[in-house]
Amino acid sequence: MRIKGFRAFLLILAPLFLLAPSVTRAETISLVGFGDSLMAGYQLPPEDAFPARLEKALRDKGLDVTIANAGVSGDTTSGGLARIDWSVPDGTRGVILELGANDALRGIAPEDSRKNLEAMLTKLKARNIPVLLVGIFAPPNMGGDYAERFNPIYPELAKTYGLELYPFFLDGVVTDAALKLEDGMHPNGKGVGVMVEKFLPVAERFVSRLSAGG
Repeated sequence: MRIKGFRAFLLILAPLFLLAPSVTRAETISLVGFGDSLMAGYQLPPEDAFPARLEKALRDKGLDVTIANAGVSGDTTSGGLARIDWSVPDGTRGVILELGANDALRGIAPEDSRKNLEAMLTKLKARNIPVLLVGIFAPPNMGGDYAERFNPIYPELAKTYGLELYPFFLDGVVTDAALKLEDGMHPNGKGVGVMVEKFLPVAERFVSRLSAGG
């Protein structure tokens, strides 16, 4: 009798289990920081590179995120275009795309930089990988005409492709020698900390959008 009663009890509970909301385990959001030496962490230990510091800052905010460092020192937009397919693995949920500084330093035609960035965005869009686009300003020594052709690239691409945009990667660092290495171009550990602090709200918004399936 006890066994029969227990079976009857299970039969009563079964429909309730079917009606209960299913519980899905949240997956870690895998990002790739794709860029040049500013992303790679030139002359810095790996834990001080921008992707590692940003990952920690996002995790401190309670976000389950990993950020792979796909920065290559000296890379240009053409170099990025040549390697983006294999540098961004399947399963990547989003890319932080930062390239163009070396193009500007070398005086590469802004039209070519735009074309390369657009080709990368097209490739990522075809793979359904959202992008957080990081802007760069042309150095003053390149002159006003070059800057007028180069600087609008990032906001215009962001508008065209509906991307989250961080206007200037070195914001808060570029004019402060204490935040840069001796070369006067790359951030030191403190500089990366400033960059991450300023970048964090945009990154949080980007990750929240990915979490919501956007």
